Order: sequence, then C-alpha cells, then structure tokens
Amino acid sequence: MVCTSKCGFIMAHEQQQFFLKWNDFQSNMVSSFKHLRDEKSFTDVTLACEGQTCKAHKMVLSACSPYFKTLLEENPSKHPIIILKDVPFSHLQSILEFMYAGEVNVSQEQLPAFLKTAERLKVKGLAEAPQAIKRE
Repeated sequence: MVCTSKCGFIMAHEQQQFFLKWNDFQSNMVSSFKHLRDEKSFTDVTLACEGQTCKAHKMVLSACSPYFKTLLEENPSKHPIIILKDVPFSHLQSILEFMYAGEVNVSQEQLPAFLKTAERLKVKGLAEAPQAIKRE
C-alpha cells in the first residue's frame, strides 16, 4: 500500500502475509464428520427407504451428490424427510458411509446393483462422470 502524506512524501506500508496450513485438515474433517454422524449430532435431514430411516447432514449430502443438492435447494425445509423409492436400505447405509468416510466395503455380488443405485443418486466418486464430448 502506498500513501502520500501532506508534504508529498511517499510512504510505503508493506503488510507481510502468512500462509497458515492445518496439516491434518482432511483427516480431521473426515473423522469429525464420521463422529457427528455416529453421534447423530446436528443432523438436519432424514432419509427413508424400505420402511427404515437414517439421519444425515444436508451439507454432506449436498457436497457429495448433485441429486441431493438440487432436491434440498428446491425443497427448503428445516428438517426434511426424503423418501427414496427403489433404494435398498443396505445401499443407502453404504452410500452414507462412502459420503462420510470416502470409502466403503461392498461385496462383489452387491457391487453392480450398488453402483446402479449410486448412479441414480449421482454420488460423486461412485457415479460415472459425464463422457467427454468427442471432437471430430
């Protein structure tokens, strides 16, 4: 920053910048989200399928799925209940585990159907990315 005084002198005011980094940020966030989910702390959405429910966080759902982001933006509610048709409860539990932890174990037998469910719910990291447009 450069300032001019009344006398016409130019005074330079340099402000040193510091880069601060939390080295364990990602691992801390993952463990914190898992803890919040396990404790059901601050949950603000209920997901229901096959007559069973799971509580979750809108922010996590929105960050991990454009499907949920759009659904939650278009239907603002303090604590919505989202009923998922044709979604097996075991798939929902595994998808939530993936969203909160970034990983999940799925049996080989269940994998194709699980990935199909993830594709329908547009879960980032599980759903296929759109194909690149071919230029000819």
